[in-house]
Amino acid sequence: MAPQKLLCLPSLLLLLLTRLLPQAHTRSFVVDRDHDRFLLDGAPFRYVSGSLHYFRVPRVLWADRLFKMRMSGLNAIQFYVPWNYHEPEPGVYNFNASRDLFAFLKEATLANLLVILRPGPYICAEWEMGGLPAWLLRKPKIHLRTSDPADNMTKIFALLRKYEPRGPLVNSEYYTGWLDYWGQNHSTRSVPAVTKGLENMLKLGASVNMYMFHGGTNFGYWNGADEKGRFLPITTSYDYDAPISEAGDPTPKLFAIRNVISKFQEVPLGPLPPPSPKMMLGPLSLHLDGNLLAFLDFLCPQGPIHSILPMTFEAVNQDHGYMLYRTYLTHTVSEPTQFWVPNNGVHDRAYVMVDGVFQGVLERNMKHNLFLTGKKGAKLDVLLENMGRLSFGSNSSDFKGLLEPPILGQTVLTQWLMFPLKVDNLVKWWFPNQLLKSSHPQTPSGPTFYSTTFPILDSGGDTFLFLPGWTKGQVWINGFNLGRYWTKRGPQQTLYVPRPLLFPRGALNKITLLELENVPLQPQIQFLDRPILNSTMHKTYIYSLSAEIASEPMELSGH
Repeated sequence: MAPQKLLCLPSLLLLLLTRLLPQAHTRSFVVDRDHDRFLLDGAPFRYVSGSLHYFRVPRVLWADRLFKMRMSGLNAIQFYVPWNYHEPEPGVYNFNASRDLFAFLKEATLANLLVILRPGPYICAEWEMGGLPAWLLRKPKIHLRTSDPADNMTKIFALLRKYEPRGPLVNSEYYTGWLDYWGQNHSTRSVPAVTKGLENMLKLGASVNMYMFHGGTNFGYWNGADEKGRFLPITTSYDYDAPISEAGDPTPKLFAIRNVISKFQEVPLGPLPPPSPKMMLGPLSLHLDGNLLAFLDFLCPQGPIHSILPMTFEAVNQDHGYMLYRTYLTHTVSEPTQFWVPNNGVHDRAYVMVDGVFQGVLERNMKHNLFLTGKKGAKLDVLLENMGRLSFGSNSSDFKGLLEPPILGQTVLTQWLMFPLKVDNLVKWWFPNQLLKSSHPQTPSGPTFYSTTFPILDSGGDTFLFLPGWTKGQVWINGFNLGRYWTKRGPQQTLYVPRPLLFPRGALNKITLLELENVPLQPQIQFLDRPILNSTMHKTYIYSLSAEIASEPMELSGH
């Protein structure tokens, strides 16, 4: 069903929630400040909750994850509603399929879990632009999140107690782990550290929400980013070292947490489900489909946009993914001459080609020395990748693309053609047809498509895509955008592939890669039965966390 034009988003959420009220008209929830507690249906109540993001979990797995959370001893879940996930264009709303918020609420009810709903409009959550829709940036002078400055939390709680000296104790975000950034170390938090803090809070009678209890995955282009000194995009995996792994499996941390909870309230009887079946397959060889430039007519069927100076993604209504910038050299450049973009104007990563030959990369907040030569009239292509908008901080107007005109030597380059690329459409609709059979693959150079098909002879299982020797790019399984890989930088080395994405019992599955830089001598992939979230190039970063002290990395983001 296509997205429909409906009411404004807050009205829609209110409508969805009021549909639940007939079931709940006899129930009550009260803040009993005189006795520093909550009352649920008139009885003293304390919630022990965990965060789960429905938008990071395939819909067919919602019930599985919620059941495991209930069996862990939780009586509530907490989750956000990302504005940009439900309003892709102004006035166009989508609450269908994986975006069916009401269906998720029903699943929570069936799992006997209460809901703490955080509808935004800003959510952070390490999600693209913190949940704000990219189309807000189509107004180039917009200033986001300027009416609510970020304050010191100690002062906030002191101010709270000044006006509210009594009331229940609540920790809305007790961290079970932490997120990962590309190029940094994998984050973990030890089981004793998590359980000790949890037990201390529960002894005080506090209510607590554990962030995250199940992290999930930043499929597609949905990962966010931080900036502290430099741009820090967040990995595809949002495993978070959470009690339930990215693949939905109970971890030792979960059983330890369940044991702590059982000291303070009843936990459901019965064992938790075992880990889901896992599958190994390969290695599989991929074949070259062709360079990205060869498919430009299919990637941008409406043709390019012309402008004297380069335009941003937002100026041409390209919210995610990739855009190609093209110009032609106005004079011969015989000697290697530096190609650069002033004022940190590459947002976020640029792949540079001259007459179709890959020359190198420019990257946001990074110094790359890139020198070019070319004859007059040579075609200069610059593929820009949006690696996720800033999800934390005030006024995070994170425009994407070439924010400044590039310079070759001392010459400002003008007269640009912009091609907003619909890569997902190409992979999903055009590649399965006769397109590839009639194409003539070139020698790989720079952004290039590779693919293969493979059967699964039994019912299969969850698996983890391993891309040894590949550099950086995007992966699709049966047309589904699995997310970004960046094998060369790490720490994440595998991508989680949920079993429901695969066709079982002999049907052919299709995997497509867009490799942006360099391909291994043997273009092969493997499916493993366990994840690799911390490459050998990076030592695991373990941080300590207490109610009083947060280590340096904790300042990079907020939820």
